[in-house]
Order: sequence, then structure tokens, then C-alpha cells
Amino acid sequence: MEQFKSIVTNCAIIAAISLILLAGNTQYRQWSQFAKGEAAERSGDLNQATAGYEAAIHMYTPFSPLVSKAAQSLWRIAESARQRGDKERELMVYRALRSSFYSASWLLQPGKEWIDRCDERIAAIVHKGRR
Repeated sequence: MEQFKSIVTNCAIIAAISLILLAGNTQYRQWSQFAKGEAAERSGDLNQATAGYEAAIHMYTPFSPLVSKAAQSLWRIAESARQRGDKERELMVYRALRSSFYSASWLLQPGKEWIDRCDERIAAIVHKGRR
């Protein structure tokens, strides 16, 4: 019985360490992708900025402040494209933002409010394009 307890304890410790390492790796990659998005946006490369912010959301971890910051950055890029009349980029960025949260789905759907906002904007753009 003592050997069984030892095995269970060791398995629990290994599982806990594995989860900590996985969470740490995901957080590191999220920060890295967000930083790439910021650098690309500063240099004016909006395609790379969109990709970086989108990837940061893909690395979704609950309660991470970067998820919200990346979503806000994507929304800002889309709104800027909207003000310039660049419908193609605007549509691309709204779709990237929406799909990022769909891909981050796990037990719950994160970013539901962002998805809804993007759906409204996408529908408006597509509807205007059909006229």
C-alpha cells in the first residue's frame, strides 16, 4: 500500500509540474506574439501586426491581460482601415479577430462580445458590398 501511495504522489507531482510548464510556455508564446504585433504595428506593417495580435489571442489563457489588449489592437487597426475607406483590410482584420476567439474555444467561448461586435461590422461591410 505504501508503494501505491508513493506512485500516486509521484504521478500527481509530475502532472502538476507538466501543467505549470505548459501554462508557462503558453504565456511566453502569447507575450512573444503580442510583442511581434506591437513591433510590426509601430513599423507600419499592418499585415504582420494583425498576424501577431491574432496569434496572441490563439494562445488564449484565462485572465491574461494580453488577450484583451490584442483584441483592442486588432479592433483599432480595423477602425483605422474603416476611417481610411480600406474595406478589404477592415474586413480582413474583423475576420481575424473573430476567428481568433473561435479558435480559442475550450470549455466556454471566450471573447463572445468581440465576436458579436465583429459579426455586426462584417455583416455591414458585406451587405454594403452587395448593393
